[in-house]
Amino acid sequence: MLGSGAKAAKPSFVSYISPEEIHIKEPIEKEVNPRLLPGELLLCEASTVYKYIQEDGSNRGTYGKLVCTNFKIAFLDDDSASDDNEPQFKNKIVGENDITLQCVDQIYGVYDEKKKLLTGQLRKYPEKLIIYCKDLRVFNFCLRYTKEEEVKRIVSGIVHHSQTPKLLKRLFLFSYASAAPNNTDGRNQTVMFDTLEDWRDELERTKGNVKYKAVTTNEGYRVSEKLPLYFVVPICVSEESILKYEGRGIPIWCWSCHNGAALLKMSAFPKEQDDSTSQMQKAFLDGIYKTISKPPYELLKTDDLSSSLPSLQDIQTAYMRFKQLFLIDNSTDFWATDVKWFSLLESTNWLEIIRRVLKKAIEVAECLERQHTNVLLIEESATDLCCVISSLVQVMMDSYSRTKAGFQSLIQKEWVIGGHGFLDRCNHLHKSDKEEAPVFLLLLNCVWQLVQQYPPAFEFTETYLTVLSDSLYVPIFSTFFFNSQHQKDTNTSGESLKTQSGPFRFLTVWDWSVQFDPKAQAFLNNPLYAEKPKPDKSQRKTARFKHQRQLSLPLTQTKSSTKRGFFREETDHLIKNILGKRIGKFINSSDEPPNSFREFYDSWRSKPVDYHGLLLPRIDGPDIKVWAQRYLRWIPEAQLHGGGTIATAAKILDLMEEVQSLQVKMDEEHSQAVSGDVHSAALLRNSARLSSLFPFALLQRQSIKPALPTSTWKDLEDEDDLVKRDDEFVDLSDDMS
Repeated sequence: MLGSGAKAAKPSFVSYISPEEIHIKEPIEKEVNPRLLPGELLLCEASTVYKYIQEDGSNRGTYGKLVCTNFKIAFLDDDSASDDNEPQFKNKIVGENDITLQCVDQIYGVYDEKKKLLTGQLRKYPEKLIIYCKDLRVFNFCLRYTKEEEVKRIVSGIVHHSQTPKLLKRLFLFSYASAAPNNTDGRNQTVMFDTLEDWRDELERTKGNVKYKAVTTNEGYRVSEKLPLYFVVPICVSEESILKYEGRGIPIWCWSCHNGAALLKMSAFPKEQDDSTSQMQKAFLDGIYKTISKPPYELLKTDDLSSSLPSLQDIQTAYMRFKQLFLIDNSTDFWATDVKWFSLLESTNWLEIIRRVLKKAIEVAECLERQHTNVLLIEESATDLCCVISSLVQVMMDSYSRTKAGFQSLIQKEWVIGGHGFLDRCNHLHKSDKEEAPVFLLLLNCVWQLVQQYPPAFEFTETYLTVLSDSLYVPIFSTFFFNSQHQKDTNTSGESLKTQSGPFRFLTVWDWSVQFDPKAQAFLNNPLYAEKPKPDKSQRKTARFKHQRQLSLPLTQTKSSTKRGFFREETDHLIKNILGKRIGKFINSSDEPPNSFREFYDSWRSKPVDYHGLLLPRIDGPDIKVWAQRYLRWIPEAQLHGGGTIATAAKILDLMEEVQSLQVKMDEEHSQAVSGDVHSAALLRNSARLSSLFPFALLQRQSIKPALPTSTWKDLEDEDDLVKRDDEFVDLSDDMS
């Protein structure tokens, strides 16, 4: 020990090795080759690439090979060569360390610890590579130990194939379609709406065939290339009217309510026209309106969405700001957003846009349901916000659209066949950032609000919605890679790689067996879906839904903390905050709904919820929440191991499995009657070892030490589990071994 007057000596130890070499995992000795899909070609590769593990900023990671193909960027380590430790929820097309070229958002290079956006030709090559993905994953690669020639090839190849503009037929979609055997039945129960019979069946299902008709006027696309081959218009609309302005100004039918009121959409005329043309178009529209609106029996309300909802540019700007909150390089960056989390979230305006869109959908539902009024949605092309509102209204009013097959058929009808420009809005070809806008993702965010507010009303889960959002960037399905039916049809002809000429046979995303095996598909189905009550049980219906109504009420507001912060000791109820319980004060609610709207809304809220009837979302500030599973699934610090909604679901599924096993014992002759939902129950047996963001955020193979004080965790999980712990920080590494 030092004497009382002596000074402590300064540390003299100097490390001459980098952090990567401290936490080194030896480079793989055996050759690991990528698993290539039919039509997939290896373009370039680099060995001895170090991939960082983004958990605690310690620069730990593993060595492997980085490859680029005409389909994806992939990192291969020794774990890639074995099937051990495979996740329970595995995508058969895109692996854990795979990034499809369409999923790449931005690529940065690190030069002397400074980040620089990489585009076009490179004069100098970086020592580190950071890839930001559209599904919000972040990959960090160190290239210090890679050969210089390999660094040049891999960096140039990745930047060129993922960021530069390309032709449509250069997409991997065509390479795969020409090389892969198409043995799958992609339709399943999904209605594709590519035949006249599909539209007539939908008219009959909704009882809309009395006032509306399916037309073949656009066969051969002689009216417009933007319209589908077949669509539905009011019976009184003539073929000459459809042909006159290339389909503009024609009300196209979307859906009919049970009372006969219909939801329609219309492509508006260009606003900048000379006087004579404008007068002719106005007279034409007046004639069309008179054929639909016949007071007092037939009323019509028009709604110009371009003036009542945010513009596509506003939506894109809000989402670009919003997603930056979740593109985290490391733990240090994550904790740096602690104190200003809510102000950052408010400034994005993304949750407010979701609230406004849901409010507009409720207004339309009120006109259809209460006022028995036809609603005509108007937009410049009727293929963006019209798709969002018409889809939401049908999900809210038609229980069929809340089944998996019904929802998929709805997407086909309103979006795929309806002509939404997926190719431009997702910017798959990297041609123009001005056309990019997350319109379809906005719909999924709105539907998720309904799913998390009324889970028993939906046959599918939030995992289904998350996987569907990921499928936007998987170019083996044609569903989300064309702007219109015409564009798809004109690009379908081609030659097979097997020297047999013929049309391309594209896959549809609705065949989930292409991406997931049966056990993984079980996560897409909601085992707690409320089956439609049978007529003979009507006496018990009221009592049953009264109980379910109580379950759907929002939680009581927690006492707000006088301190501000996020993911720290002073934060009250972290998960409730991040999902939106305290976001209400940051949401602008100045535009209060009109009295008629409020009366309709309050009247519905005062009654028991019919999960197979009308569903109205709760849209007050605290009720609009962040879609945690999609946006937080890659951030270890945001996960609760053994906590969250997955823990509750696991207990319920265990109980269901026990009931099913008892049923088998009671009736041994029908043992095969156990439902397929047992798969999902078996996968969730050990809920204590699951993450709150399961099935995407599985237990990490490495140790995670969250910097969350114990007092905060007491608020997040059951107090019985953590109240007796005295340590300053919770270390979950022992539970994970």
